[in-house]
Amino acid sequence: MTDEGKWVEKGELLIVMDGVDLPKQLEIAKANSQKAGYEVQALQSELKSQESQKTLLNITYNRYKRLNKVGFIAQAEYDKALTDLQGIQAAIGATISRIDSSQSAVVVASKNIDVIQEKIARLKVHAPVAGYVIAREAEVAQYVQPSTPVLQIVDPKTLWVKVRIDERISAQVKPLQKATIILRSQPDKRYQGVVKRIDAITDAVTLERKFYVAFETIPTPFFINEQAQVIINVKQYDNVTKIPLTVVVQKEGKMGIWVVQGKHAHFAAIDKIARNETEVAIEKTDKNHLIIVPDRRKKSLSEGMRIYL
Repeated sequence: MTDEGKWVEKGELLIVMDGVDLPKQLEIAKANSQKAGYEVQALQSELKSQESQKTLLNITYNRYKRLNKVGFIAQAEYDKALTDLQGIQAAIGATISRIDSSQSAVVVASKNIDVIQEKIARLKVHAPVAGYVIAREAEVAQYVQPSTPVLQIVDPKTLWVKVRIDERISAQVKPLQKATIILRSQPDKRYQGVVKRIDAITDAVTLERKFYVAFETIPTPFFINEQAQVIINVKQYDNVTKIPLTVVVQKEGKMGIWVVQGKHAHFAAIDKIARNETEVAIEKTDKNHLIIVPDRRKKSLSEGMRIYL
């Protein structure tokens, strides 16, 4: 039996199950088919012999019939010729019926052979697709029910990352949008992906929609149910500057950042273009400023506060 972690090709033999008495049943079915075939041949030979007898008896009957009309033979001889002819006709009819029955037996035996051979063929399990065996749920000599899984195979082409996105922003994601996938087991590596499918139903509890992102190049090796971070490129922004979300503050209802201007703190309002969990994109300007990172453990910044560099 094929083991876990093995790569298998489509059509490769994976499992051979014990057919118990199926081989013996096949031998019996073949013997019955052969016997029925011999019976057909014997009856067909018998039919030919009876047809020959009928021809001779028919000649005798016709001759006796003519002689009986002119009184040259006794009535008893004519009656015997008629009885013999009728008897051979009945025998021929019975033989034809027996041939039909034997031919039906041949068909039944042939169908029985096909059924048993199909059962034996199903005892050999071949890989339906090329892929990795990710689970082996039965051992050698173990008895399994027809509905019991034995092996699980994953086709790498169907390997997707399931992403949950809040329905409030889910409309921004469209099929075929590019994405970056970061696996938990390989945090320093970036895999390119694409949005393949979007569920039509929102989760009623979490208010999230499910998106399925496929790899452009399958990781080797890959692991099922591994956690991953997915970054989906919903829009491309040009001429912007990215700043850490931690430096963005609210002042008098406006969003902005503290910058150093002439060795003093100055609040510069910004217009947010886009943001993610860690960064904010703002319109790029020609001015270069030193951005102050607020420290909650120290005195709050205020306009004109002296900054020591």
